[in-house]
Amino acid sequence: MKKLRIPYIIVLMMLMTAVTAQDDKQGFDPAFAAVEPKVIEWRRDIHQHPELSNREFRTAKKVADHLRGLGLDEVRTGIAHTGVVAILRGAKPGPVIALRADMDALPVREQTGLPFASTARGEYNGEEVPIMHACGHDAHVAMLMGAAEVLATNRERLAGTVKFIFQPAEEGAPAGEEGGASLMVEEGVLEGPDAPEAILALHVWPDTGGTLAYRSGSFLAAADNLRIKVVGRQTHGSLPWRGVDPIYVAAQIMVALQGIPSRHLDITQGPAVITIGSVHGGVRGNIIPDAIDLTGTIRTFDPKTRELLHTKLRGTVRAIAEANGATATVTIESYAPVVHNHPELLRKMMPTLRWAAGEDKVMEASLITGAEDFAFYQESIPGLYLLLGANDPGVASGEAPANHSPFFDVNEATLITGVRTLVGFALDYAGVAATDK
Repeated sequence: MKKLRIPYIIVLMMLMTAVTAQDDKQGFDPAFAAVEPKVIEWRRDIHQHPELSNREFRTAKKVADHLRGLGLDEVRTGIAHTGVVAILRGAKPGPVIALRADMDALPVREQTGLPFASTARGEYNGEEVPIMHACGHDAHVAMLMGAAEVLATNRERLAGTVKFIFQPAEEGAPAGEEGGASLMVEEGVLEGPDAPEAILALHVWPDTGGTLAYRSGSFLAAADNLRIKVVGRQTHGSLPWRGVDPIYVAAQIMVALQGIPSRHLDITQGPAVITIGSVHGGVRGNIIPDAIDLTGTIRTFDPKTRELLHTKLRGTVRAIAEANGATATVTIESYAPVVHNHPELLRKMMPTLRWAAGEDKVMEASLITGAEDFAFYQESIPGLYLLLGANDPGVASGEAPANHSPFFDVNEATLITGVRTLVGFALDYAGVAATDK
């Protein structure tokens, strides 16, 4: 774990604080009970008023107003477009840690039937679209707002400093814009006198309600956005030999790409996925068009595998296009690296996780091919990324609608577990870090 940037003279005080923190957290139960209905109310309000990436104006204002009302030491807005960052300094000496929540929603038409369902609309890449919190970021914001309130009202029991990071554009910035965690890092949220040395984030997940799922080391996949443009030569549909059919070429490319993970990569180094999610080109059935555009995603867990896949993909596309008299350009843009949980930090925080969720509700997860730009924070400092099971009682893993579904919802009774996890990390990290000395 990264060494603390604090004088050794206060290490003994931190160790004493650690013992007290583990023993005293039960005293926070009234604070959790008081904040729980507020968290649910905030979540419903944010859910009913979702905003797309880099457009989280109302959400950011709600967050900033709440944090200012708590009397936090510093509340900054407009970070990476609409991000909010706030500082809470505890009454006791200790390190700086960060807690992060993402704020943006998705261009999805909600079909949950909830009384607070979204009817919002907005603009996404030049098109008017419905908007929904189909990934649970409304819950993330509400839980971190709740954790800020619990910690602020118990500042005298906090050792060190907490930096609250409310991040825009986790789902990806609009075309032509920058955003998300990479821009937050670029704009200095991990630097300065209050630079955190560890960070935690939670994500609600369609799993058994109230559980916390973790994985040491690689957890979520690296993700790359893929675009392939195949250019042929337009001709009449009845005379394909007079032109070059880019649709035929694109079809060969799409089939061949699936052979790269299964036949060209060492699968013992980690899974890999190539998906083509959209195909665009042509205007009518009797015209072979000039060009076809393919867009997709690439998921990997190992840097060498990722590099080899990119190389094989480019070569495969080029060879197929050339063999058919077409040309093809491949554009691969990184969305995020692998989400990688710091093994030693995870090991030392396990008692806190068990306190937050319960001894029998903390479990190891499998690799997840989904991606998260939280990985950019973890490139600079040790971090933990945990999944909070948010299914209704009796609904097992895999039975509830997945994230990004128009039917996605969360069991609000599980949100207090998330608040407890955030608060517990802030209270206990000082002692965990002090044991490195």
